Amino acid sequence: MSPSGESCIDKPGSGLDKHLSNPPHTRQKARVIALRRFPLPLPLPLLLIVAMALGLTAMLRAQIEGLSDSALDGIVAGIIVEEEQIGPRRYIARLGVLFDRARAGAILGTSGNLLRSAPMLVIPVQWSGGVPQGFETRTEWQKAWARFRTGNSPVDYVRPTGTGPDSLILTPAQTWRPGRTWWRLLIDGYGAADVLIPQVQIERQWPGGPVVGRFTAFHGPDRTPLGGFVLRVGSAEGLPKLMDEGVRRMDALFTRALQDGRLFPDPSLIAEPEATPEELEELEGEELPEPTTVETDEGGTEAAALQFNVQFDTPDPAAVAAGESALRGIPGVRSAQTDSLAIGGVSVMRVAYQGEIGALAAALQARGWQVQQGAGTLRIRRAAAPAPAPSGTPAPK
Repeated sequence: MSPSGESCIDKPGSGLDKHLSNPPHTRQKARVIALRRFPLPLPLPLLLIVAMALGLTAMLRAQIEGLSDSALDGIVAGIIVEEEQIGPRRYIARLGVLFDRARAGAILGTSGNLLRSAPMLVIPVQWSGGVPQGFETRTEWQKAWARFRTGNSPVDYVRPTGTGPDSLILTPAQTWRPGRTWWRLLIDGYGAADVLIPQVQIERQWPGGPVVGRFTAFHGPDRTPLGGFVLRVGSAEGLPKLMDEGVRRMDALFTRALQDGRLFPDPSLIAEPEATPEELEELEGEELPEPTTVETDEGGTEAAALQFNVQFDTPDPAAVAAGESALRGIPGVRSAQTDSLAIGGVSVMRVAYQGEIGALAAALQARGWQVQQGAGTLRIRRAAAPAPAPSGTPAPK
């Protein structure tokens, strides 16, 4: 992410070796040359499609090469100096560039909506020598997650720094506790909605020899597995690169789970505020209003519609319209409009229904929805598809 909080496009480091005639400005001029040598800030699949279908790669490259130094500086959010050697007339470095997605997309004519998840607390766990480690020590797995650039990821990661009370409360033992009470306090304290547990088990073949990393992704207090993979490097010196590649592939697993609809916040982690004794006394002293009625065209009367909140998953904009249409199609619903929109998370719809909330819940269940009822609020989800019936073919002996 850029310092301003805008999403960025992260390009890997590129080597640079330049001889310049102006010693006082060697570093600045060399970096300008490096910016112009970088590839276009576009995803590789998009570049291939453009090159094969329209043949516009040269045109786009000429467009960015034709930018002035000030315009080029405007679309760059930052420069990462991986390695640097500065001499009087020579500059040798390995640089990385962070492009601002919005500004670069406007210049190159690319735009689009990005699916985003709810905030997810990340607790990286590393097993080494049969001992699990979280934030108690600065592990290579934790360093890799700190280096990871989240600007291009649709998953909203909440990454603790590991300082203060993090090492005491975010322990490997905590990731095995399914109790919701303590999890609610932790997640609420870090401003997250759920938890992700990326785990790696390091196996060293011999001192200084090959290192094998077995990576597994878990989601939620129940440690729901999302997938895993195995990576290997030839020596212990390559362990940081192995961890960086593990984080990149772990992010791909979380992104795939988000796209499949498996990375949604656990509703049991939502902490409902409790009413204070003073508020309860005020409620006891108030008189409930009598139900109002409205006159119909035929001269009769009918009960006025009541207002309820309905929480529903909205992985994409199409899910918002589909949810509103489903509610409007229920008899007795006078209006259904989304008040709080969270693409990639849980949105809240305001529904005016002529009847009690229990009747609305029953009508939704009859239409195939899974419904959880609260005080003036319904939480609805689409029912999971039934598992296929087992075949009757006997297994070969």
